[in-house]
Amino acid sequence: MSSILPWVGGFAAVLTSLSYIPQVRKALPRSSTKDLSLKMLVVLTSGLGLWIGYGLLKGDWIIVLANSIGCALTATVLGCKIRDIRGEDSA
Repeated sequence: MSSILPWVGGFAAVLTSLSYIPQVRKALPRSSTKDLSLKMLVVLTSGLGLWIGYGLLKGDWIIVLANSIGCALTATVLGCKIRDIRGEDSA
């Protein structure tokens, strides 16, 4: 049973990490993040960063890798959201 655990964790990591890709694709065009919450993106990106730290402390590469990908993708969406907010303020 324990030999299947890394595979289950790895598959879960791939699915959850890649789930952010459609949101990134939607957020990349300017003014496309109006329906996204800034607070949610800050909290989610921060939480994923903390999971990276947790994974490093535990020495669990699946946790580190999955959350690094997720954090990079959500940080991209967060960056797009901030870009769009700044664009609204200067308009």
